[in-house]
Amino acid sequence: MPKRPPATSTQTRGGGVRRSPVQPSLEWLIDPISKQEFFECYWEKQPLVVIRDKPAYFASLLSLDEVDRVITTLDRRYPDIVLKNSNRDITADDYTVNGDSLDVAKAYQLFEEGSTITLAYLDTVVPALTSFCRNMENEFSFPFQTNVYLTPDRAQGAKYHYDTHDVFVLQVEGSKHWTIYGTPVELPLSEQDFDPKIHARGEPTLEFELKAGDMAYVPRGVVHDARSTKAVSLHITAGVLAYTWTDLLLELVADVGLHEPALRKALPPGFARQDFDPEQAREILRNLWQVVSAKSDLAGALDRFANEFVSKCPPPLRGQMAQIAALDRLSMDSVVGVRAGAIFRLKTDGDSAALECSGRQITFPLHALEAASFALGHPKITVRDLPGGLDDAGKLTLVRRLIREGLLMAHTT
Repeated sequence: MPKRPPATSTQTRGGGVRRSPVQPSLEWLIDPISKQEFFECYWEKQPLVVIRDKPAYFASLLSLDEVDRVITTLDRRYPDIVLKNSNRDITADDYTVNGDSLDVAKAYQLFEEGSTITLAYLDTVVPALTSFCRNMENEFSFPFQTNVYLTPDRAQGAKYHYDTHDVFVLQVEGSKHWTIYGTPVELPLSEQDFDPKIHARGEPTLEFELKAGDMAYVPRGVVHDARSTKAVSLHITAGVLAYTWTDLLLELVADVGLHEPALRKALPPGFARQDFDPEQAREILRNLWQVVSAKSDLAGALDRFANEFVSKCPPPLRGQMAQIAALDRLSMDSVVGVRAGAIFRLKTDGDSAALECSGRQITFPLHALEAASFALGHPKITVRDLPGGLDDAGKLTLVRRLIREGLLMAHTT
């Protein structure tokens, strides 16, 4: 078992040669740290910094030219594009027309004057970031979102703050100097936003510089700030929109309350009076917790969270037109495989099987389940090698159906 490092954090240097193009994964993101070590020592516990000396490590995900294309040609509007400057107040009126349309020329003028351009939800318009999010979601079972920050040299967009979701910071171009402070709220919920009037920043506990190719993980609740150095900085922040035990407990209590009258009873009359004895309410609450514990359907609640998660993760369908056009040419010797980043659930119900993905349910006969599960579990297989009781025609029918649904794809080699 890996030894827990000191609570201050860890900086590590990666090595080795990577092939291009890469398939983003958690291992690739945190290399050379293993997934086991990450989840045991860093996840929700402390920051992790990976220094690589590989400037092109994240080049497959984003570039300055791609960001410029998004800003100048995709009609992204406020608040999907926001400008920030820690040294001055900037409002949307300073860089928009009619309230939300981006004035690109003005935005770049403000950028030249020291403001950071923040591009939210860029995973919805940049295919490489979409694929990155789907792959990460597959490993975490949590939704991911990417915001991108373009900062001029020697500038700072946001003042010190903490986030209400864990973040991975991927430095693409330039560099930023980061300072980590205290944790005034440990693992805050999404409603527990940072407020400088309430939450103390704390003393600096860690400082580091992220250069192109480097990565940092910062748990939610950890106060931080960052300033670019001598060149324009471009970094991706991947936010982990985690489901929490609070979310699950609220779901369980609400579910039990639908069936147990005890949870639907009114609070004790006069509970707001000065002479009310709260011990009476505590005893009732203890009994109610026992009811919730005994009557709650944990499997059912987890299943609902899983369904919600899967429904929000559509597969990346780049190239689907060509896939559909080639369906008639599929043969028993064709090589197919699961689409990278495809997120789905296989279920059985009586004499049929169901495949849930992207808010849809695809049903097929139970005797095709083994072949479907095998096909969706491998990046490359030959159609004739599908296991189970399907004949050749059945295998081709199943494969074509899964390609049409965007879960499988045919390979040319």
